[in-house]
Amino acid sequence: MGKETVDNLVRFILPYPDSVKTAALWLREFVWDLYPESNELIYDNYNAVAFGWSLSDKLADVFCSIAVARDHVNFGFNWGVRLADPKKILLGNGNQYRYIQVRVKEDFPEEYIKHLLEQAYVDRLEQKKPLKKEFKGETIVKSISPVKRRPS
Repeated sequence: MGKETVDNLVRFILPYPDSVKTAALWLREFVWDLYPESNELIYDNYNAVAFGWSLSDKLADVFCSIAVARDHVNFGFNWGVRLADPKKILLGNGNQYRYIQVRVKEDFPEEYIKHLLEQAYVDRLEQKKPLKKEFKGETIVKSISPVKRRPS
């Protein structure tokens, strides 16, 4: 259940460099420790492994996510465009998603990100629709792509 359910994720990120795996798993712990009642949704996609925290089992309720890339991890906010980012550290030009690139733990602005996480969580809470079945603190693998392009 939840934070302890890491087997699938570790298997999905196995092809990535150790530094990327370390960053991804540390960021995972960071979010789980702050939001243990949230649900982790994992997507093992063609181009990347992505996982995010949701108020339900729905992608629409995800408030933050991690995307594993060849040499870094993107830590992002699905509705980041709605967040107050006075330091202007979030990247992205689209109409919704904003993120930061993380290569090492020491460069991650923990306290600042905690404030952004609070905003993102409240935003999703305000937008959440009632569901027939509620999930709390679960890890849910949502998709596994049969064909993958991973680092060599």
